[in-house]
Amino acid sequence: RKTLLDFPLSEVREYIDWTPFFIAWEFKGKYPKIFKDETVGKEAKKVFEEAQKLLDEIISKKLIKANAVFGIFSANSVDDDIEIYADNKGANPLATIHTIRQQGNKSSKFSNLALSDFVAPKGTNKKDYVGAFAVTTGIGVQELVDKYEKDDDDYNAIMVKVIADRLAEAFTELLHKKLRTDYWGYSKEEKFDNDDLIKEKYIGIRPAPGYPAQPDHTEKEILFSLLDVEKNIGLTLTESYAMYPTASVSGFYFANPNAKYFNVGKISKDQVEDYTKRKNMNLSEIEKWLAPILSYK
Repeated sequence: RKTLLDFPLSEVREYIDWTPFFIAWEFKGKYPKIFKDETVGKEAKKVFEEAQKLLDEIISKKLIKANAVFGIFSANSVDDDIEIYADNKGANPLATIHTIRQQGNKSSKFSNLALSDFVAPKGTNKKDYVGAFAVTTGIGVQELVDKYEKDDDDYNAIMVKVIADRLAEAFTELLHKKLRTDYWGYSKEEKFDNDDLIKEKYIGIRPAPGYPAQPDHTEKEILFSLLDVEKNIGLTLTESYAMYPTASVSGFYFANPNAKYFNVGKISKDQVEDYTKRKNMNLSEIEKWLAPILSYK
């Protein structure tokens, strides 16, 4: 495990993908081409320049903090679960990650995937590893928003939130790069520019609980416990498993060259019942969290 506190925002800034920034302001177009758009180009440029000015102030006055905690753990898959170990001996799991398998009809050329497929099975006696991370660039954001709202400056109050979200995604991208080339080091020779990173040309994935490849938000609780996230970086989970501060990202790292993002899609009751047993949770509770992907009522 490693913790990074008050990480330099000047470095994080270099990894910002600005296209979603404009989407947040309801401008259609990709950065930087959007500036040449006949309809919204001029206004988009103005908002962008104002964002740069505010970001300069945030960085120079250290108004927002960027914190991260991550870990690389010995791991093996056991069917659709992933056991995380305290050492390389593969005994006494620290935690178990529960994954969900696709159940859609596919041709014989394609498999129904689960994230556990990207980790060496325990029965092979092969050592493998899985990473976990949580980052936030939301420390100080609410205080700054409150200040602007007190001055009736709703524009900058919103701008702070949008910038903080962009910084959180950028910090996530930067940390993943450092993991691949340094901390884990499975891709030391990697040389990608920011556009390549945005297009995810690198090896490995970082799926987040609650998203298509692992649509169960309750897995965040396991991740937060594994990394002692609240104690280490001040990031908490609400009762609905939302992260606070909201300008935050968490997930798992997989280094398998064949690892890819996918959508679990609809699943049947037989898997939900099996998943309930694996997680030792109540069926109705699991069905509540997996409601969007259930193939039955």
